[in-house]
Amino acid sequence: MTGRPRRIVVAITGATGAVYGVRLLQALQSLPGVETHLVISDAAVLTLHEETGLARREVEAFAHVVHKAHNVGASIASGSFLTDAMVIAPCSMKTLAAVAHGLADNLIARAADVMLKERRRLVLMVRETPFNLAHLRNMTAVTEIGGIVFPPLPAFYHRPQTIDDLVDHTVARVLDLIGLEGANGATPRWNGLTG
Repeated sequence: MTGRPRRIVVAITGATGAVYGVRLLQALQSLPGVETHLVISDAAVLTLHEETGLARREVEAFAHVVHKAHNVGASIASGSFLTDAMVIAPCSMKTLAAVAHGLADNLIARAADVMLKERRRLVLMVRETPFNLAHLRNMTAVTEIGGIVFPPLPAFYHRPQTIDDLVDHTVARVLDLIGLEGANGATPRWNGLTG
């Protein structure tokens, strides 16, 4: 897919962890040749404000194109609109269930369904704990149909000093998964034990 920017769809749902979606958008915004398409669910607007203090319009400013969550006629709802990857950050259990069962009743679930049917990269940053059996079965189903389940679990081998360090490391791992490896050069990588 050359001759156009790399199109990355970012969806933010109402699960806790809104900072992951915001930080992912900021990281993608800094990359040349990347075009972001953003969808924010109604519940995410509340979570964004509660957890980050950001209003919808402030988060939308980080994206190139913004789509309304109820607009199932948007460009990203069609496989003929070429995209490279989609990340749902964070992904609520409701959205996980919708993706797992093909319930494309809003733009987030429909765009995810398009990614799967077109065999494109789909990453779900599922946020819930502990998991119940329905959650686990839905994660298995998404994995079996081609999605990547990526709970934003922190790593500590890079000795993070702040919450931002933890978030940035997780976002860097997601960038790796969607083929933008090296996009966050400041994030340390594991090079083996030192002792």
